[in-house]
Amino acid sequence: MAGTVSPHADAVATMTAWRPTDRTQEALRQAYLGFLSARPDACLRSCEAGHITASALVFDSTGTRVLLTLHPRVGRWLQLGGHCEPSDSTLAGAALREAIEESGIPDLRIDPVPLHVDVHPITCSLGLPTRHFDVRFAVRAPANAEPVRSAESLDLQWWPIDALPPDPDGVGGIEDMLAALR
Repeated sequence: MAGTVSPHADAVATMTAWRPTDRTQEALRQAYLGFLSARPDACLRSCEAGHITASALVFDSTGTRVLLTLHPRVGRWLQLGGHCEPSDSTLAGAALREAIEESGIPDLRIDPVPLHVDVHPITCSLGLPTRHFDVRFAVRAPANAEPVRSAESLDLQWWPIDALPPDPDGVGGIEDMLAALR
């Protein structure tokens, strides 16, 4: 279809336009751009070298709590998110789709400017060791939103931002995402 944006083209545009203030985040932004330049398949989960993923740190309407999922494969409380799908045209759209699917909350609103990026090793759904180049977005839930756990989660819970679950080795990166907002 003429005029259709692909997740890859959007990832390049998003990473090109984004200007993080943190030097480490800027270095990662440059690495993402290099990876995207080298790999036209960077947004496909079949890209064994690693692939771009999109996640959403969902805040309640007051901004004082975040919605986290107890991830069944990682065994930790994490933000919502996952792989880009063929139906996704943008990274923000993929993050929003994942957030709605995994939270059961309609009418979520996403800030299309990345909040944070992270690269982490993982054994993905293909059963092979790979890396997720995760682009993270801030999402706001409507007032009185009640999440509904999906089959992709062991549990789903609102956490006060000043009383987050333990993350002893920083795998979740939620503190880093919150620091990016300050």
